[in-house]
Amino acid sequence: MKTTNVTNPYMKALYLAMTLQLFADAGTLVNATGNYVNAGTGNTTAFSGNDTLAPALKTYYDTELLENARVEMFYAQFAKKQPLPAGRGKTVEWRKWNTFAKAGKLTEGVIPTGQKFGMSSKTGSIDQYGTYAAITDQLELHAYDDVILGATEEMGASAAETQEKLIRDALLTGTNVLYCDNIDQSTGAFIGTPTSCATMGAGGTTGAGSDIKKDGWALLTAKMVAKAATKMKKDRVPTINGKYVAVIHPSVAFDLRQDEAWIAAHQYAAATELFSGEIGELHGVRFVETTEAKIFRGEDLAQNGRTLLVNGKVENNAVVAFDGGTVAAGALAGRYVLLGGERRRVVSNTGSSMTLDSAVTAADNAVIYPGEGGAEGCAVYGCLFVGKGAYGVVDLNDGTEVIVKPRGSSGTADPLDQRSSVGWKGVHAAAILYDEYIVRVECGSSYSGQDKAN
Repeated sequence: MKTTNVTNPYMKALYLAMTLQLFADAGTLVNATGNYVNAGTGNTTAFSGNDTLAPALKTYYDTELLENARVEMFYAQFAKKQPLPAGRGKTVEWRKWNTFAKAGKLTEGVIPTGQKFGMSSKTGSIDQYGTYAAITDQLELHAYDDVILGATEEMGASAAETQEKLIRDALLTGTNVLYCDNIDQSTGAFIGTPTSCATMGAGGTTGAGSDIKKDGWALLTAKMVAKAATKMKKDRVPTINGKYVAVIHPSVAFDLRQDEAWIAAHQYAAATELFSGEIGELHGVRFVETTEAKIFRGEDLAQNGRTLLVNGKVENNAVVAFDGGTVAAGALAGRYVLLGGERRRVVSNTGSSMTLDSAVTAADNAVIYPGEGGAEGCAVYGCLFVGKGAYGVVDLNDGTEVIVKPRGSSGTADPLDQRSSVGWKGVHAAAILYDEYIVRVECGSSYSGQDKAN
């Protein structure tokens, strides 16, 4: 059967139906050895290779997985893509040219000192990821829709989300970080400039009936966007099609859209090819929105509450007794807490006390907040500003595949041919190539009291 790459969604459905019909008309079954058996004639057809799926279907489902993965790839679209190394070793290498210093004044007849030209490399470790889902014969029998196709589409989304998170986490290791100013949103008054994630959102007033600050969030503003862009310009970061790009969370986008200088993407879409997820532009920075943008926020400290209370005044001591919630022994070990504006790591805990990595001083009934995010446990968002060639990834087209196991392909492991499965596996490697080409801007949002860590 000729392999066809069908892109029109209606033709996709027709092509799939026709392909499946080729097996259905003959009454084909899959036997325990993975061969196809014609129920009418009893003739057996074997397919070579390791796949137990017909080649045309295998190609079709592989295409489906990659197409669905590409739709959701926001970070990957700006990366320098590198094919898998020959032999598919465990390391991938990205090469970059060394830059030249500015030229000096020439003296007649004198040969100047030349500069060396060469390249350096950046390597990344290749790891494999994947998952699968089992599908019962009952589900296939009673479902109205094509179960295998539906599962393949969802696996494509899983592959995309996995790759995006891995790329994002690699970029978060960059060393260029800017913190948005704490501004009292009710008065517009400047409160202070944070020096860490833990001090984001500190100051301001407290909302009535809530322990989460309603004011003082360090929102991403037009001024902060200009500041990040200016830093990149001063570092001579190359642009992407004439602009820098920032990947942000929808909660951050909500606040940024309120700025008068904001230019929505539909206003320039006719003249410019939009990036996947692009929503608008501000001060020469094009913004891409994705729910995969990083959110720093700790989980609840207690089984029945977000915070705890200091039980008894603490004077320069690493052991802090607490109440105000039910906590299992050891549940807090390794986590961070915020106490009196100080961030500490929990070494160990019982159900009523915790031992911190260094001493603190706190009043009786002082609130203990989760320490993985901002002040008072608020969510902090990592907005990544990037230039051309800032980072590299392994090409998704290399080494990513869908694996469909029809019913009957498992032999004695499935004696009644009750289960099929759909899954994907692929390789991943990502690395920052130029640290100065990435600026992480940490900020709060109007949703900092609601959003969960990701």
